[in-house]
Amino acid sequence: MLAEMPIIDTDTHVCEPADLWTSRLSSARWGDAIPHVAYDERRGEDIWLIGGRKVSGVAGYANAGWREYPPRHPRRIEDAHPNAFGAEARVARMNRYGVAAEAIYPNLLAFSTHNFRSIGDAELLLECVRAYNDFQTDFASEAPGRFIVQTVLPFWDLQASVAEIERCRENGHHGVLFMTKPHKFDLPRLGDRHWDPILRTAADCNSCVSFHIGFQQTTDEDWRRMFTKARDPSDYALETSLSMIGLAEGLGEVLMSDICHRYPTLQFALVESGFGWIPYFLETLDWQWVNSGAATAHPAREIPSFYFRRQVKTAFWFEQETVRRMADLYPDNVMVESDFPHPTCLEPGPTSSSGTVREVLTATLAGLPEELCRKVLYENAAQLYGVDARTS
Repeated sequence: MLAEMPIIDTDTHVCEPADLWTSRLSSARWGDAIPHVAYDERRGEDIWLIGGRKVSGVAGYANAGWREYPPRHPRRIEDAHPNAFGAEARVARMNRYGVAAEAIYPNLLAFSTHNFRSIGDAELLLECVRAYNDFQTDFASEAPGRFIVQTVLPFWDLQASVAEIERCRENGHHGVLFMTKPHKFDLPRLGDRHWDPILRTAADCNSCVSFHIGFQQTTDEDWRRMFTKARDPSDYALETSLSMIGLAEGLGEVLMSDICHRYPTLQFALVESGFGWIPYFLETLDWQWVNSGAATAHPAREIPSFYFRRQVKTAFWFEQETVRRMADLYPDNVMVESDFPHPTCLEPGPTSSSGTVREVLTATLAGLPEELCRKVLYENAAQLYGVDARTS
C-alpha cells in the first residue's frame, strides 16, 4: 500500500547556481556588489561573496551523498550531488522514489539573510530578492506541476513585500516564505499589527505562509558558532538540533496572538523543524492560555490548539517513534519532507545512516491506518498548496 502512494515532499532546497544573480542583474550598474562566486585560496573552494562578506561555499549546502561529515561539504559544484542544482536531475530522482511534487526553499536568502542586508543599497537588495524569485519560477517551469514554489519576501519593506506576493502568485508560486523571529532584525515581533499588510495579502492570494528554520543565524557570530567554531562533532550536532526546534517561538506567537482569529483562512506551514515536539507544545500553550488568564482576557478567541488544527501544518522526516505514536493526534496537520540535499536529508551516503526518502517514510508509517498514511504522505500537502499529487 505505502509503496504505491505518491509523496509530496514539503521541504527541499535548490542550491543556487553560481550565476544566479550575475546573469540577472546589471553588472554595468552594480558591478561586484552583485552577489557572486569567487575562489578562496585559504578555504580551497568557490565561495559566495555577499555584501562584501565571504559566506558559504557554492556547494556548502549540498551534503547529500558526501563522503565527509558536516559541516564539511563538496568544494565545487561538480563534486556535489547533481540533483542538488538541476531541475532535470531533480525530477529524475523524484521519479525514482515516487515523489510527485517537491516544495523548494532557498539556502542563501534564508540562512545568510544578515549578509544580504549588509549590501546597503536598498534597490539592489530588492532586485536580488526579485531575481531569486524569478530563478525559482524558471526552475519550476522546467517541470510543470512538480515543484511547489515559496516566494521570498523583502520583509524589511512592507509595500515591496505585498507587491512581490502578488507578482509571484501570478507567476505560479504557491506560498510565502516568512520568518518567525523578525525581532532579531530589530523589526516588530511576529504578532505585531505591523505585519498585517503581508498577512492580509497572503490570505487574499490564498498563499500559505511558510516558516523555515532559516533566519536564525542573523549575525556573523551565529554563523561562526554553527559552522566554523565547532571543535567537536557534538558541538555541531547540538547547534543544529537546537535550530530545528527554533520555530517554537514563532509558532507560539502565531497561536497566542490574534493572527489566526483575524485571518481565519490563512494557512501556515512549519518545515525542517519536525513533529514530535508539537503535541507537548500545544498542550503547554493551552494550559498556559487558561491558567494565566488569557482565556478570560480574550473571551472571543479560541484556545491555541484550535487554531493549530485549523490553520497550521508541520512536517517530519527522520523521526520514527514520535510519529508512530502521535500522528493520529493531528491527522490533518502532519506532512512529510526530506530536507534534500542538506546534511540531515533522507539520502543514503558514506556518512549518512539514512535510507531513501521512500524507504524511511515507508518504515516509519508501516502499520498505521491507510487513511492516515494518505493524509500524511500527500493529501494534507495537496490541500495546503492546491496541487494534485495523483496527476503530478
